[in-house]
Amino acid sequence: MRKSKSDWAGYLYIMPWLLGLLVFTIGPMLFSLLLAFSKWDIITGVQSIEWVGLDNFKAIFHDELFYQSLKVTFIFALVSVPLYQIVSLLIAVLLNMRSRGMNVFRLIYFMPSVIPAVAVSMMWVMIFNPEYGILNKALGWFGIQGPAWLQDPSYALGALIVMGIWGVGNTIIIYLSGLQSVPEDMHEAAELDGAGRFRRFFSITLPMISPTIFFNLIMGIIGGFQYFTQAFVMTNGGPLNSTLFYNLYLYNKAFQDYEMGYASALSWILFVIILVFTLIVIRSSSMWVYYQGDDDKD
Repeated sequence: MRKSKSDWAGYLYIMPWLLGLLVFTIGPMLFSLLLAFSKWDIITGVQSIEWVGLDNFKAIFHDELFYQSLKVTFIFALVSVPLYQIVSLLIAVLLNMRSRGMNVFRLIYFMPSVIPAVAVSMMWVMIFNPEYGILNKALGWFGIQGPAWLQDPSYALGALIVMGIWGVGNTIIIYLSGLQSVPEDMHEAAELDGAGRFRRFFSITLPMISPTIFFNLIMGIIGGFQYFTQAFVMTNGGPLNSTLFYNLYLYNKAFQDYEMGYASALSWILFVIILVFTLIVIRSSSMWVYYQGDDDKD
């Protein structure tokens, strides 16, 4: 079957994207997969790549820091992902109210999410400073002795989780978009039937925005397991490896220890972990995600 000129024109238009996908995504992924079974110090040329088979993976599963980084990342993801979703949704509900000046509040809540992560991290380093930080000073007004947040292994990870709440603007905007797509007539009909605000929220709003929750949950899981910048800038994995996130440990192995093969093996393990959790959420979505066309299909 001969292709028309319009078909060739379409291929021509998507060619830049295809080339970018091959050169900057698929190519590096395949090279990383090769390195996962090899030994390479990245300083020497690619001709020094040495095939070692499963040695990298065997070494990883006997590495205490691997398990520590996995533990830190799992704790962070299990706490931060649901926390950020709940906080974002509650704020989005408030921002969805019809009130004067609401657009200003929406802008205020969204602005932190567009500030570069490094700048945000440096700002929070000053906020968490035990001597002159504004957080401990505020606690002092109530007679509370604030801890050394980022210097104390008991508080460092929690401090990073709390800091993340400040930057949930993107998630809030997505939830706000989902809330505004809920038909008003459904709320009006439920109100006429005597349903209160909480009943309407849990029986109408939540099911209607479940696709939005599903999307934000998937993105939150992916982002939670790939957490890096803030830990790298603020704590560099310390104190006592209490904030040694998986991605930070991977970075250290690749660009400080120059063990690129080992780091590539770590990256593929992380890929499998994220894939498994993502698939679990996707498979469970049929039980709790509602799409407006589902009733018509039934």
